Amino acid sequence: MAARTVVHLVRHGEVENPEALLYGRMPDFHLSQLGREMAVRVGEYLQSHDVTHLVSSPLERAQETMEPLAETLRQEVTLDDRVVEAANDFEGMTVGSNPKQLLNPRLWPKLVNPIQPSWGEPYEQIATRMRAAIHDARVAASGHEAVIVSHQLPVWTAGLSFEGRRLWHDPRKRECALASVTSLTFAGDELLSIQYSEPAGGLLARASKVPGA
Repeated sequence: MAARTVVHLVRHGEVENPEALLYGRMPDFHLSQLGREMAVRVGEYLQSHDVTHLVSSPLERAQETMEPLAETLRQEVTLDDRVVEAANDFEGMTVGSNPKQLLNPRLWPKLVNPIQPSWGEPYEQIATRMRAAIHDARVAASGHEAVIVSHQLPVWTAGLSFEGRRLWHDPRKRECALASVTSLTFAGDELLSIQYSEPAGGLLARASKVPGA
């Protein structure tokens, strides 16, 4: 029988972002105190699972979300650039709290292309790199479970790709809350199911409502 393996895709916790920037791949954006509480909740949720392989985006907020689980399991974490946040042409801007910035004519073409989202990296490219990272994590944890800490758009896009759904979508309709867990269960290469959970759901009401990565 084909090995049954689960790959958990975790979105990082809340980030300290007092200036309400779209921080994308910018360095030195760390979890807020609430985000650290979320990371602990995720660690508690996954520590009882048969996790044998840990992978994180290289960005600080993802690594910090992984820390409680890695410390509990006493496992090393592999950093993988393939699960990093999407490239973002609006990086460093505050379009969420100051949408007037979008009146700049040079930005208009980026707002009307459904295949390539406004942040610049095509959905298909995001899906391809995420699927490759998930494949490698599944192989590394064959017969057990792996955890990948990534970011909202890559996690959601990966799920859409595995389900065979169209990749372009309304960002407001993503089911991928802070510190959520999207679990892909495989039998060998075959995807059996996708399940979604919010271990830190009780903390979400306290989270900032400013749009971010």
